[in-house]
Amino acid sequence: MKKEKIILIGGGGHAHSVIDVIEQENKYEIVGIIDVKENIGKKVLGYEVIACDDDLESIYKTCKNAVITIGHIKSNTLRKKLYEKAKEIGFNLPVIISPLAYVSKHSLIEESTVIMHHALINANAKVGKNCIINTKALIEHDVIVEDNCHISTASVLNGAVKVLENTFYGSNSTSKQEATIRGFIKAGEVVI
Repeated sequence: MKKEKIILIGGGGHAHSVIDVIEQENKYEIVGIIDVKENIGKKVLGYEVIACDDDLESIYKTCKNAVITIGHIKSNTLRKKLYEKAKEIGFNLPVIISPLAYVSKHSLIEESTVIMHHALINANAKVGKNCIINTKALIEHDVIVEDNCHISTASVLNGAVKVLENTFYGSNSTSKQEATIRGFIKAGEVVI
């Protein structure tokens, strides 16, 4: 089966993890990475940085699929801006799901979201656009994660929690059921 081509927008540390997920998923062929101008020609895990953000329109002529591979810790401003730019150009921004993750068939995952290794997304959960559901994150039943959120490694969102747009939810954080979460939640927090 011929794989569809995809480009990665962002060549930093988060890109390393997403590359691994894409390789494991075995659905797309990575044709290159978009990063800052000074990194053009360099390689990230064997994949070449082929262009910078200013070149996205010309890249679209040869590759219609893209994924945002910039992380979200202190701010998601750049990640969000590049998602919106790629969307405006017309890129298809598929959901990328590790084959090592569990995603209920009764859940809804929207475009440009990446589900990392060993994440669990249970029944009736909804995850918005351009989110990172990181390694070993647990999203329980009836949870809503709005757009542009990062649910960090080994964190827990218990039943019927609502995570508001642009939230960063730190590693090993745990929430009480039915909580509403917004903003920056540091690692190890308990949200009640």
